[in-house]
Amino acid sequence: KALGHPDVIAPPTFVFAITFKAAGQVIEDPQLGLDYSRVVHGDQKFAYTRPVRAGDRLTVTSTIEAIKSMAGNDILDIRGEVHDEAGEHVVTAWTKLVARAAATAAEGA
Repeated sequence: KALGHPDVIAPPTFVFAITFKAAGQVIEDPQLGLDYSRVVHGDQKFAYTRPVRAGDRLTVTSTIEAIKSMAGNDILDIRGEVHDEAGEHVVTAWTKLVARAAATAAEGA
């Protein structure tokens, strides 16, 4: 509060926990056909409108922005828009997920 915030602020990467969970719900859609057991986290970035504060009740809307293939790997770019209970934008989080290509028999799978 001494720094002008109405309450304790969360660490900058705190929203990863809720945006990643929301992104997981999107990519588990059976129509996407993604083998989640082969997915690794590729990248993350955030753009804040304001800090997340103790007591915030947040919602996330996830959107798959792009899907592409490189060297047999599927790469998904997912955007999570985070809003507070008043509907005000708090942060946008971008997550890159990589679904690794399945190993072939020649590679010892």
